[in-house]
Amino acid sequence: MTDNADHRPPDPDGADPMSVAFAEARAAAARGEVPVGAAVVRDGRIVASAGNRPRELRDPSAHAEMLAIRQACEALDDERLPGCDLYVTLEPCTMCAAAISFARIRRVYYAAYDPKGGAVDNGVRFFDQPTCHHAPEAYGGIRESEAAALLRAFFEERR
Repeated sequence: MTDNADHRPPDPDGADPMSVAFAEARAAAARGEVPVGAAVVRDGRIVASAGNRPRELRDPSAHAEMLAIRQACEALDDERLPGCDLYVTLEPCTMCAAAISFARIRRVYYAAYDPKGGAVDNGVRFFDQPTCHHAPEAYGGIRESEAAALLRAFFEERR
């Protein structure tokens, strides 16, 4: 896919949502977690961000997207996030795609494609299934090489 930088909404504080997601991914790596980060944006403002924490929390559902969605729901006092966009450094898995759908996220922007675990453009292609209740617009490949390098360095360090 092409670089979708033109789809990024401005943040009044000047923070680029994908850069915030990358900062969360780097913080996750520093904690020994797989470096994935996410940010939720509404009306051009970042309302939540998180990095992976499954090891730390001993919770297999503590993916960056899940944590950011939970934070955004709390911050906006709603179980649904219409009008919100999600920025994430790796293609969401099936679990996260389902949460994105149930939360009614408007758009998903992600960096690296994940041929093994991704569920948007790879694997089950969750949003394309007839049983999917809500399919957001999805744009992959944004800063893909940066995300791939971060993941590659993390796993090479552990070998």
